[in-house]
Amino acid sequence: MILKIRLIDTAEVIRSKNSGPYELTFDIIFKDWDTFKLFCDKKLIRKELIARLYNIPEEKVISVIEFKPAKAIKATIVRPIASGGLGETDVYGAQQHAPLLSLEFDI
Repeated sequence: MILKIRLIDTAEVIRSKNSGPYELTFDIIFKDWDTFKLFCDKKLIRKELIARLYNIPEEKVISVIEFKPAKAIKATIVRPIASGGLGETDVYGAQQHAPLLSLEFDI
């Protein structure tokens, strides 16, 4: 039996933020250890997924790491435009997590 799981139902926090002027970091902090372990064991959040969500080449995804002290998965990408650069619309990077909110996975 396949079970659908929505990221917004399993995460306590989904956010984005600057990781310096040239990088964005996405934090997914899970509600419980079992779900965090499930996502880690199945490698549900991968570079390929982040690249597809943000329509960037996979080499622009700097890292996807499991951060066990916080029950979190963190992904960092190269910013398309430097923070504060001409044409940039989110100087703090705090509005870039929206594509993560609609993710669903088959478990």
